[in-house]
Amino acid sequence: MDVAGSPGSLTLLTVNDVHRALHPLQVSADRVGKQVEQFAETLDRLSKASSQKSARDCRRVLPFISGYEKIASETVKRLRKEHEPAQQEKFKKSFSRRLRGVSGTSTPNLGHEDGAEDGTHTTVKDLQRWEQELQTWQLLGLMTQVRNPAPHTASNPAPGDTLNRPRKDAGIHRYSSEQDLWESFLAEDDTAWERHVIVEWLKQCADGAGKDIDTVIQDLDVDSERGEGLWSHGWLYSKEAIKAQKRLRSWPQALDPNTPGIDASLMNSARTEGLVTQLDPDAVTRQQRSLQKEDLSFERAMWLACWEMYRRGHSWESIREWCKERNEVWRAVTMRGALQGVVHLKKRSPGDMHNNWQSRSLWRRMCAITAKEGGIDEFENAIYGALSGYLPSVHKVCRTWDDYLFAEYNSYLVNQFDQYEQARLPNRLPHSRSENISAPNPAFSSDVAVRSSGKDMITKLSHFEPTRSEARLPVKTLQGCLIGGGLRDYFIEYGIKLSQVVNDGNGSKIIKRMGSELLKTDIIAEVKADDYNMLRVLAHVILISQELGGLLEKGDSQQAIENIIVAYIDFLGQAGKQQLLPMYASRLSSRRATDCMARQLPYIVDPAERHTVMKLMKDYNMDVLLILNKQLQFIIYDMEADPSNTAAFPPLDLLDTKSNRSKSVVPVKEGFMQRPITDDELDLLHGYEWYLLLTEDWNITMTTGVIMYKHLLRTRSYAASRELTRSISFSRISLAKTEALLGRTIDLSQPYSLEEDESDSQANLRRSTRVRDSSSQKEKRSTPDRRKQADKIELLLSQAKIFRDLEQLFVALDALEAWSKVAKLKHTLTDPRHARGFKSDLQKAHDRLGAAIEPLLHGWLIEAPAENPDPELPRIRTACLPSTLLAYISTLNFDAHALSREMLLKCMDVAALIAAPDSDMVETFMESKRMAELVDALAVTSLNIVRAEERGRKVGGRGVLRGSRRSGGRGGKGRGATGGELGIWTTGMKERGVDGE
Repeated sequence: MDVAGSPGSLTLLTVNDVHRALHPLQVSADRVGKQVEQFAETLDRLSKASSQKSARDCRRVLPFISGYEKIASETVKRLRKEHEPAQQEKFKKSFSRRLRGVSGTSTPNLGHEDGAEDGTHTTVKDLQRWEQELQTWQLLGLMTQVRNPAPHTASNPAPGDTLNRPRKDAGIHRYSSEQDLWESFLAEDDTAWERHVIVEWLKQCADGAGKDIDTVIQDLDVDSERGEGLWSHGWLYSKEAIKAQKRLRSWPQALDPNTPGIDASLMNSARTEGLVTQLDPDAVTRQQRSLQKEDLSFERAMWLACWEMYRRGHSWESIREWCKERNEVWRAVTMRGALQGVVHLKKRSPGDMHNNWQSRSLWRRMCAITAKEGGIDEFENAIYGALSGYLPSVHKVCRTWDDYLFAEYNSYLVNQFDQYEQARLPNRLPHSRSENISAPNPAFSSDVAVRSSGKDMITKLSHFEPTRSEARLPVKTLQGCLIGGGLRDYFIEYGIKLSQVVNDGNGSKIIKRMGSELLKTDIIAEVKADDYNMLRVLAHVILISQELGGLLEKGDSQQAIENIIVAYIDFLGQAGKQQLLPMYASRLSSRRATDCMARQLPYIVDPAERHTVMKLMKDYNMDVLLILNKQLQFIIYDMEADPSNTAAFPPLDLLDTKSNRSKSVVPVKEGFMQRPITDDELDLLHGYEWYLLLTEDWNITMTTGVIMYKHLLRTRSYAASRELTRSISFSRISLAKTEALLGRTIDLSQPYSLEEDESDSQANLRRSTRVRDSSSQKEKRSTPDRRKQADKIELLLSQAKIFRDLEQLFVALDALEAWSKVAKLKHTLTDPRHARGFKSDLQKAHDRLGAAIEPLLHGWLIEAPAENPDPELPRIRTACLPSTLLAYISTLNFDAHALSREMLLKCMDVAALIAAPDSDMVETFMESKRMAELVDALAVTSLNIVRAEERGRKVGGRGVLRGSRRSGGRGGKGRGATGGELGIWTTGMKERGVDGE
């Protein structure tokens, strides 16, 4: 039965609720909503698979990392369709700056930034972030396979495995091809294999996010002053100058640079340098002469294009074809070395991208010398430096963190291979030749290439001036930790800094501030609490790492790491993704999961969402009852008590003691329940609604309700208490739970009688056309069951007594305030025609108030004898009951003047109940020190009765209180409800009218 969806469901919302639900996280969720849900679905599959696999290798998580990578890839494709022109324009400007030789590094702005003013559109920044995320998931998948390899064979690879590491081959010999030697190197050396994978990943990243090479060349036409089709003519402008000199001199053969007068006649257009006399590729370095400005731009553009293709991991075959189309195939030849034994790749993958390395050790040393001492352009030197492992020449063209990391890893890998080749096959390189050519990098001549770890290289880049800023961005720091290790320290630092950020200002209720003394590193520049994309990535990387047996921390370290997941859960909750909360919370430690869900439940107000979340919490084996209790504890703890109140339960302030009516009872204060309901109070009410979904926990629900009423009394939250009686009444609770407890739905707020229940049941049986002679037997059999059910009902009612009493108090206060609103209208009546309507409304308010007050006069908050009585109940009686009864007496005096003077007799009934032998209300008034007020109020009431009698005799010859429905008989003396004689009030005193006028 969907009780939470019944008309009585709490629907009171404030403006703050709307803002909390919609601003600003709803906009962020709309922008990434599909990806958020897809990530959650993938994680859910991972959770289910975790219970079926025990292996701690890549097979456990690779399919799910691939799933995250696919989500990012599809998002990048979608954003590229939208932002491709803008992105290409940025690349165009970048290449133009590089062609002109503008120095400086480029640090992408990967921080959090909204797409537009309304936050609903994406920009190039969003595309860049998703490209970075795609690269991160690719790197995580690769490093997972490298460091957690699964046992598999070529015929039976691990699911999701995209790496094919070469097998060890013991048959390597002096005459083995360099291809075989390279594969043997990768198979035997784990460090080399890891470095190789990282180098190929960096190439893949550059290729995926870079601009098309042909487009680059088209953009460089202007600087080189070459139209389409002129790229195949080489050094066109220098060639024309040389031809002009040969025609001028009638020289049939090549010009000699030593020809007299050639230095003065053959110069560049600016007349600053001499031009080369020949057009072979080495002419510039050999003759130490220059080219025309346009040809220098052409040369730089060609080497820039070649560098970009090499940097992006293009195969040598594709580079050769590109150069061949422009009659520059010699450039590809110099990048390749010997062409013997070329392996044509059918399909490129991270496992075979280096298979096209057919260079020789001596050739690499020659490339290193060229990179160090010669070359027309820095991009030419960079290419030869990358081929040989000579790092300084490559650094000169690096702009980003990725570029520098590629240069470092590539250099270490090449030099490590040279060392491996020399150690494994020392006779492969002739000593006579190798002794004449020094090693390209003396720094690598020792074991530094082997001993240097990825962490050392990442640390170096984090302190290196050109990359320091970019290296400290969260996404780059994460990639660096995936490469060099240190994920644990990274997450701890991020979690600590996140706790400090979210607690600046108003503070956070879900994440406690952690001290900086726990930080062991300082590698992250800035943490932004509203960078929800980064939170999503980090949370899922943490969960995957835990699946592999990592990040199983305790104490403060665990708290710091879990801060990231908790922050992401909070984002999901505020963004309206409540159904995802239990799954993520279940991945936290038990206590943190309970606290996290307890903080989120009050914000879930939709009945259907509540049912779904409740079911999911049970599915994930979470302690639902503990979570519900915890949420109320948190809300109560967050609510500040009235600082002016020092008593546990402040007395109800219902009477207007500042009134000038000194000779009458004190009037009821107007608007004593009008204070608006706060957000915390509303959260408390929403939190209590969750207990309606606990179908069988009757006593816990009642006990929790009592705790709530007590808290609201302490904080003078009378309006919230009234809303509690209206929205989560005892009637609604009983309708929600009795079907599970009693087998049928019963409203226990209504009087229940076993005899009436049996008579109704018998009548139904007799009316049934299917019941004949056996009806009486069925009735007899049903009687014991009904008596047993009646006992259960009595037990339920006894457990609910205190809750019902406290509820009844606020029902009475609500009726009292409603009465005061009607009574206030008496002083505004100017038209006698409205008096009848006023009296009718006042009579209804009076009847409602009397019915609400009646239960307070008979054993209110009086517990049955128990071993551990509640010590707070007498204090609540002392704080609430005297004020309520005094206010009620005041209303009776007012109604006696406005409606009927018979109302005064009810005051005497109240006095009789207070003074009854079995009542402890006298002690309650004494304890509250309000007995004097009660005596004064009853004295005024007695005086009003006397005045009423006197006025009655003057008007009709008989007292107003005689002959009424309370009189003892015609002409007799009236008796009150308790049988008291009314004649004692009849005197011969001459008093003013009943109104004291």
